[in-house]
Amino acid sequence: MDKPQPNDHGGWMRYAMQLAQRSPPKPTNFRVGAVVVDASNNIMATGYTLEFQDNVHAEQVCFMKLAREFDVPEDKLQDKLPSGLSLYTTMEPCSKRLSGNLPCVKRVLRLKSCIKTVYVGVVEPETFVAKNTGKQELQDAGIEVVHVPGLEDDILKIATAGHIQG
Repeated sequence: MDKPQPNDHGGWMRYAMQLAQRSPPKPTNFRVGAVVVDASNNIMATGYTLEFQDNVHAEQVCFMKLAREFDVPEDKLQDKLPSGLSLYTTMEPCSKRLSGNLPCVKRVLRLKSCIKTVYVGVVEPETFVAKNTGKQELQDAGIEVVHVPGLEDDILKIATAGHIQG
């Protein structure tokens, strides 16, 4: 995968889509890809759904990798990361986890001093959790949420691979 140019939000979303395609298709998960980019257009971390064990989401994988890289618990990352980060994720970060894991929105909010913008490809369909409030929670905390248009159909095709179509 080639690294997109600065401010090529469509390019970064396509990059995240390629990551999402690595996620195993399952009827109980969306296949999501995420990438954290610094202010100089460098990739800080990438992730995709179920990249690690224990039902992890794409954003969670990014933060787990960064915590390992900086040798801190994930809830202390804000002390190590630079400001001005962008998070590209193919799907709106979840506001509730049926598994009991910390929702991705809460993970992003812990990094609100570092992450200035979250770029999303699609809002979360109501398949598993109705009325995801992720976008609103991020905006209320001062994090800009930007929809990257034009890739919705392709993102949803990737995300729902493995789902039973009814």
